[in-house]
Amino acid sequence: MRAFRLPLVLVLTSLAGCASQPSPAPSPLPAPAISQQPSAPEPSFTQTGLASFYGRAHDGKVTASGESFNPEDLTAAHRTLALGSRVRVTNLENGEAVTVKITDRGPFVRGRIIDLSLAAARALGMTEKGVTRVRLEAVGANPTGKQSPPAS
Repeated sequence: MRAFRLPLVLVLTSLAGCASQPSPAPSPLPAPAISQQPSAPEPSFTQTGLASFYGRAHDGKVTASGESFNPEDLTAAHRTLALGSRVRVTNLENGEAVTVKITDRGPFVRGRIIDLSLAAARALGMTEKGVTRVRLEAVGANPTGKQSPPAS
């Protein structure tokens, strides 16, 4: 009878191991935290340097974009940004800011990064000083892409 018990015990032991309770379902992962305020996307172009302005002497002259210059429009000249692109200009000395449209090429004075219209310079509070340190930030998409065709 002993010879019969050993195989029976081994079979029952093997089967008992297979009859264990199923493992509990894994606990769900916590949901990712959702920010209450979406973060603003980084501007695709930024630049810091000196700004100057050009005024009434250029009134009515045709700009690189084909538009007539009006010193009372919020426009600017930049060497490389796409014509028609918009740039937020912040006066780093007083915190004033204005958004301008790039309509012309320039400035062609060493050390300057943008020439502003008289209206833009006035909005930044820089007409008395003439030149001030500014930060440029692109507003909208692809400011450094191909030039926009002139406005009709």
